[in-house]
Amino acid sequence: MRAVRYDQFGATPTVVDIEDPVCPPDGVVIRVEATGLCRSDWHGWMGHDPDVVVPNVPGHEFAGVIAEVGRDVSTWQVSDRVTSPFVCACGRCPTCLRGDLQVCERQQQPGFTYWGSFAEFVAVPVADLNLVALPEAIGSASAAALGCRFATAYRAVTAHARPAPGDWVAIHGCGGVGLAAVMIAVAEGARVIAVDPVPEARDRALRLGAEHATADPREIIGLTGGGARISIDAIGGASSLLASVECLRRRGRHVQVGLLGGDTVVAAQVVTLAVARELEILGSHGMSARDYPAMLARIVSGELDPGRLVTRRIGLRQGAVALSALGEATVDGVTVIEPGRA
Repeated sequence: MRAVRYDQFGATPTVVDIEDPVCPPDGVVIRVEATGLCRSDWHGWMGHDPDVVVPNVPGHEFAGVIAEVGRDVSTWQVSDRVTSPFVCACGRCPTCLRGDLQVCERQQQPGFTYWGSFAEFVAVPVADLNLVALPEAIGSASAAALGCRFATAYRAVTAHARPAPGDWVAIHGCGGVGLAAVMIAVAEGARVIAVDPVPEARDRALRLGAEHATADPREIIGLTGGGARISIDAIGGASSLLASVECLRRRGRHVQVGLLGGDTVVAAQVVTLAVARELEILGSHGMSARDYPAMLARIVSGELDPGRLVTRRIGLRQGAVALSALGEATVDGVTVIEPGRA
């Protein structure tokens, strides 16, 4: 199969011919129709994730059709149209048995712990636990953002941020995760302020229902009359983390979604503010397959539309270039790689 691969951290990724993935006995092999280009892929390419070893094929959010089924799989068959969370749970560890599959103690992640979906085929282990059937109403390009960015934003907003109608929610970073969080928070009845230095990203956030969009997070205190009730760092970094915490009113809630770079030191001011204002500081890490049905129902109904986040569809060769440029590029919405595209 053709795949995007990098052989050293930070080295230019290339499109190469490699062996098709081997189907796990408890898993499946999926023919990839679309896969999202995510900032997490860039972190892996840069060597920020200790689970990544080189050479590596990135890619962890995808949609496609099952091409092969392992002998121990009972739920799925060839030709089923599916997606999967980026966290593939084991189903047997104490954390999984408590129901928290998204933080499985023995999790596997395509593109990080094994070769991922920037390819014509990708394997998924423990398929009976980790696959999600895709409704026909959801196209592959839209579905490609579900496994990481949209699902992560959905759980971050609905399970961790938990805005009540009318709550002010500040969302820092209007890439794929941030724009998804804007859409979902608006659907929950929140009043949203989007923060991003890029005018196009702010404009997109406004079109998705944000009440205000600003390049300066210091404006949030005035816009909200004292600070946001909830703030989400959807980009990751010392400055966005600190800005997210600083904009909160007393007893507010911060949700960290964006990954911090390998050399980032989180400022001591965050802890000082958390203590002085009695803030909640929460992390959010994806969403398990069993929690997808409620989200998918809202997508099928038209209440949520991840397709509105897709701004570019490219092939594997363009994807290799786009991955290496992601650290410096302006991110406006979701880029989807389609392996079948020239």
